[in-house]
Amino acid sequence: MSFLRRILQRSFCTSLQSPVSIKSISEDLYKERDLKRLVDKFKKASELARFRTRSGIYENTVRRLTVAKRFKWVEEILEEQKKYSDVKKEGFSARLISLYGSAGLCENAQKTFDELPERNCTRTVVSLNALLAAYSRSKKFDMVEFIFKDIPTKLLIEPNLVSYNIVIKAYCEMGSPDSAISLLEEMEKKGIYPDLITYNTLLHWLYTKDRFLDGEKLWSQMGEKNVAPDTRSYNARLRGLAEEKKTKDAIELFEKMKNEGIKPDMFSFNAMFKGFVDTDDLDEAKRWYTELSNNYEYDPNKITFSTLLPFLCQKGDLTTAFELCKDIFNIRCLVNPSILQLVVDSLVKQSMITEAKEIVQLGETNGYRRYRLNLKADE
Repeated sequence: MSFLRRILQRSFCTSLQSPVSIKSISEDLYKERDLKRLVDKFKKASELARFRTRSGIYENTVRRLTVAKRFKWVEEILEEQKKYSDVKKEGFSARLISLYGSAGLCENAQKTFDELPERNCTRTVVSLNALLAAYSRSKKFDMVEFIFKDIPTKLLIEPNLVSYNIVIKAYCEMGSPDSAISLLEEMEKKGIYPDLITYNTLLHWLYTKDRFLDGEKLWSQMGEKNVAPDTRSYNARLRGLAEEKKTKDAIELFEKMKNEGIKPDMFSFNAMFKGFVDTDDLDEAKRWYTELSNNYEYDPNKITFSTLLPFLCQKGDLTTAFELCKDIFNIRCLVNPSILQLVVDSLVKQSMITEAKEIVQLGETNGYRRYRLNLKADE
């Protein structure tokens, strides 16, 4: 018996006897840094029927191998699963299809789908959706469209809401939101009604791609269909209002959002900041930054600072720009170094040398080695 096999048997001997040992197996796999050993341990653990029900362990392992570009090993552990009787269950096989998709191995996902009949597994909309999602995750959106039009007719599988949502997202990603919108009518004819995922996908694309009026029509339709908007829905519309420079409407929508018990997030605030910057409204931009700082538990992010700091420098409000730079270091937010350099240069031009030096020093002493900020040579 090989040394590696003895190690693997020792690692999992307890798991074969104890029903609570799946957790220890999971922890062992999570801590394993050697990816080849990870593959071997995973295959050994797969002998346990209870292990094969843990989709999270499968997803984590495939993700790690994918990040490391060990695609052959992804294929090795997933093909290993096909020797078990679980493969006759469509849910288990659909998971394999999805995992291949998450690794970008669409040919393997397609092959697994095609093999299901010979493995005595009936193909339904469950495996169809897994295949659609596999191609979508791999950004092969033309194949999503092809499969959606081809397989349901060929195999007599009726698409469901999940199917349509995947295809609608694919059409949007392809830059064809009109094709996505056209599916709404087709869905309703079949008695399939759009849900929040459907509307949020479309609202995001319409409001951010200069299709404001179409976004407004869809927003109204959403209300007519009694589909309640969530934070993502509101953020899409806030972004659209910002693009249209309708800041008063955006403020009203923001307040309505809060009144309906929907908590704004940083996407909400960043949409507001964009609107105020685009309308050249310095006072409102500063007021809303104060509102964020005083009343919400989350911190400004990279987009916040990238939006506000150039605007503050442009408007000559360097005192506020200096305070925002200190906030960046206090919350350890990673921003583009050029943004900080812009503030430093602006401070120097206005003879605010002490403040400029402080930002440079903060960049050097707060673990931000990526910030190589410089004062002018004659300072």
